[in-house]
Order: sequence, then C-alpha cells, then structure tokens
Amino acid sequence: MQPPRKILIYNTMWGELPDISAEDIPENYVITTDRSLMNKAVAVVFHLPSLKPGISIGKHNGQIWVAWSMECESHYPNMSDPSFMSRFDLSMTYRLDSDIPFPYVPSDFSELLKHPVAEKTEGNIVNSFISSTYNKSGRIGLLMELMSILDIHSYGKLFQNMNSNSDNGHRFKLDTIATYKFTLAFENAIATDYVTEKFYDPLIAGSIPVYLGAPNLEDLAPGDNCFINASDWASPQHLARYIMEVAEDEALYRSYFEWREKPLRQNFKRLLELQKVHPFVRLCHKIDAML
Repeated sequence: MQPPRKILIYNTMWGELPDISAEDIPENYVITTDRSLMNKAVAVVFHLPSLKPGISIGKHNGQIWVAWSMECESHYPNMSDPSFMSRFDLSMTYRLDSDIPFPYVPSDFSELLKHPVAEKTEGNIVNSFISSTYNKSGRIGLLMELMSILDIHSYGKLFQNMNSNSDNGHRFKLDTIATYKFTLAFENAIATDYVTEKFYDPLIAGSIPVYLGAPNLEDLAPGDNCFINASDWASPQHLARYIMEVAEDEALYRSYFEWREKPLRQNFKRLLELQKVHPFVRLCHKIDAML
C-alpha cells in the first residue's frame, strides 16, 4: 500500500489551520505543517498574504504549488504581479474563477435563514461593525459622511459610539445586527467576487445590508431585492435619504425580505453545493487529476 500523499501548508492563514478534521481528508492524503517534509510533499500550500516578501523557496520537481488567500489582491501587490503568481500551479481563493473557489458563502446558509426576522428595537435604524483601517474601497469616508447625517450606532473600532464590551464574538454581532433595520456592509476593497461575511451576516440576521464593494454582487446574492447598493446613489446624502425613506415605509421595508420566502437563485444554490465539500478536500481531488 502506498503511503499517503503529503500536502504541506507552508504558512498558515494568520496562525489558523483549516477547519477540517483528519477523518474528512481523503484517505490517500495527509495535511501537514512540518516544513522538514518539503521535499516529500506532492503539493505545497502558501498563504500569500502572510508569506514574507522576498523569501526564496526551492520548488521540487513535479511539486504542485498552491496560492491560498481569502484577502483582496489590492492589499497585497505580489498577488497582482504575473511574474510572482506564475510560480503557482493552482489557486485557492475567494474568486469564483479560482481552481478551487473558496467563497465566503456559509455552507449552512439555507438552514440559518429558517430563523424568522426579529422585530427591531425602537431607535435601532443603522449599525456598523467596522474596525479595520483598510480602506481601498473608500469606506471610511462614506461612513463619516453617513454618520454626519444619520444616527448610526457604531460597534466597531472606527468611530465607536456603542459599548461592545459584552462582545462574545460572532454570536454577539449577529444578535446585535438582528435588532437593527439596516447594517452597513462595507468591504475593505472593491474587487470582482470579493463578497465577504459583511454582506452575508446581515442577510442571515434579518437586517438589510447597505453594501459597498464587489461590482458583481448580484452574482453572489441569494435573491432579488435583498440589499441596498451604496454605489447606486449619487452621494451619501442621496443614500441616507433613501435609507430613511425605506425605514419609514413599512411596505417598502418589508419588500426587502420577500426573497426569504422564495427559492434561492440557481447561481447561489450552486455556490452552496460547492461549499458542501471542503476546499482542501477539493484540492485533493484536483491534485489527483493532475498526478
């Protein structure tokens, strides 16, 4: 019996290993972080955003190198450099045209939608959970403009005006969002397919996302009329005016939740099917086809 093929994760994603158990990995594969096995690995996975610049690594004959990232390329110049990227044989990223697509869509999205939309707390109109200063999308300026017009409750580190000391992670965020009519869903960069949990969390929690980000958001949205696109408005003032119009018109507001009672879009269903198989399992299958 042949020993299992080794996939080396050269550097982890911000110190975190993939959330996959050894039992889920195909039996003819093993995933390791032991760099001493570099010359025995059939594939080496590099987390590009945390890979030290200028590092020199030798590629063994026949070895498959995998570019792994969930971050937008605009923050990491190497990832937009054809010469640098030519070193890699496969890509495993959020982009739908990756060899192993790894979108942010939660695999249990359909189950999470079964929770009814909660009644909103009086006075809770718009919330924001923005902490990072990454600003390739221009979101900080837009947030400042909107906060000068609307009563926005900011739980993130940027312009924080609400107490989040009781924050117990993602659960706190979802529970808080659920009490608001709108959630500012501003990506830190604008790029095709770069649609993160900032968009999906409000949909799950029952709040209307006010979205700034991917130009092809419709390709990754679960249904019709489920968000407000900030880019559709000529100015922050126009956007703020529309948000308040929706907030004050019960029929218009509820129209943004009608999609929850209808079948999910076919494109979105395909994304959910894709997410049922862990990306590292799909990577194993891809390697099988290449060797």
